[in-house]
Amino acid sequence: MEKVLSLSNIIWRRNGDTILDNISFEVNPGEQWAVLGLNGAGKTSLLDIIMGYNYPTAGSASVIGTEFGRASLPEMRKRIGYVSSSLDKFHETLNRETGLNIILSGKFSSFGIYRDIDEETKKHAEQLLNDLNLNHLADRTYNTFSQGERRRILIGRALMGQPELLILDEPCSGLDIRAREDVLKIVNRIPEEERHLLYVTHHIEELTGAITHVLLIKDGRIVAAGPKGEVLTGSLLSDTYKTPVKVYFENERPWLVIDDVEGNNE
Repeated sequence: MEKVLSLSNIIWRRNGDTILDNISFEVNPGEQWAVLGLNGAGKTSLLDIIMGYNYPTAGSASVIGTEFGRASLPEMRKRIGYVSSSLDKFHETLNRETGLNIILSGKFSSFGIYRDIDEETKKHAEQLLNDLNLNHLADRTYNTFSQGERRRILIGRALMGQPELLILDEPCSGLDIRAREDVLKIVNRIPEEERHLLYVTHHIEELTGAITHVLLIKDGRIVAAGPKGEVLTGSLLSDTYKTPVKVYFENERPWLVIDDVEGNNE
């Protein structure tokens, strides 16, 4: 079966500096991945490679059947749902749109509605609002939403395009605990929809039971990649976060505490 994502020996340099160094990992059908690392570790640069916004200096990449250099990257992006703080640049346009229109715009990978909407498409958008418990936002404009509601409506917009791969780049950043858990409830349902997830964060407690595999990245290099239980150890995370830590699991989610005794990391 075709791999969802395959990166082999990826190197990316910018202005003579090596930002990503020898990155190799694969996402197989049925796997749901998280990418963990400190700010500046290379997570966003990795996503820019996967989305085709930056082209590797060396190495090869294939994403949902699209081999870089041999197929259309814009066409590939239509099959990917992407939620990131980079969408903030569309803030002024979003502020004027209702919740329903924002969801609908995901069908066309646009911000704003510029064509007629058929009844079937509208019903799909309304069903998504209902599934995400956002019916109350259907006729309200984006500028009246809470931060948590904004994040959830943008995830709904991404899902409207029925993506094969959903990339969430720090979707809980800046949210309070209740808003964070609302977002994570959505995340936990993604595998049930027969799509694949790439969840990027530096907070391991956001990794719900839906996540099966983890990639750890530090200073542009991979520390470890594999099944969640094998990768989320104190020693590997201490290396990744450059701080001695311990890890424990509760309700299928990992939690991290600082280890006062350096070297006692398991």
